[in-house]
Amino acid sequence: MEQFFQVGVISSTHGIRGEVKVFPTTDNPQRFKKLKEVLLDTGKEQLTLEVQGVKFFKQFVIVKFKGIDNINEIEQYKGCSLLVSRENAVKLKKDEYFIADLIGMKVYTDDREDLEEVFGILKDVIQTGANEVYVIDSYEHGEVLIPAIRQCILDVDIEKQRMEIHLMDGLI
Repeated sequence: MEQFFQVGVISSTHGIRGEVKVFPTTDNPQRFKKLKEVLLDTGKEQLTLEVQGVKFFKQFVIVKFKGIDNINEIEQYKGCSLLVSRENAVKLKKDEYFIADLIGMKVYTDDREDLEEVFGILKDVIQTGANEVYVIDSYEHGEVLIPAIRQCILDVDIEKQRMEIHLMDGLI
């Protein structure tokens, strides 16, 4: 299981006082208001930064980090990811999962005689307006799209990396 989740990517600087424009990669950009610290992933190392201030501008979040007070100190981090630990991630409701925990999961169907025969691997999650859609790389059928609804998703076991689905008519 992933220990860190990406909540945004630094897209550019904002002004000369060390603020940055962050493109949020989280479902709820408002969560930045509650963040006290983030990990800056430079690709070589992870730096812990304390969040001093947050404002919103169009689709971006403007973030000010404590101790970084001019453009020269932050400019080198353009394109870097901002991460939060699993402990600081948003709390999930019942039957909600982090996408990072779903990717790579083995998928089984309820209509197979051998319930241990793998149908495929979950390789992506598409977020639509109504519900998410799971992209499964099926060994038999190629890429299969399954809506993340109760009628199709019967069981998800994060610990065992296993998902059981029901294939409704017309999905294959």
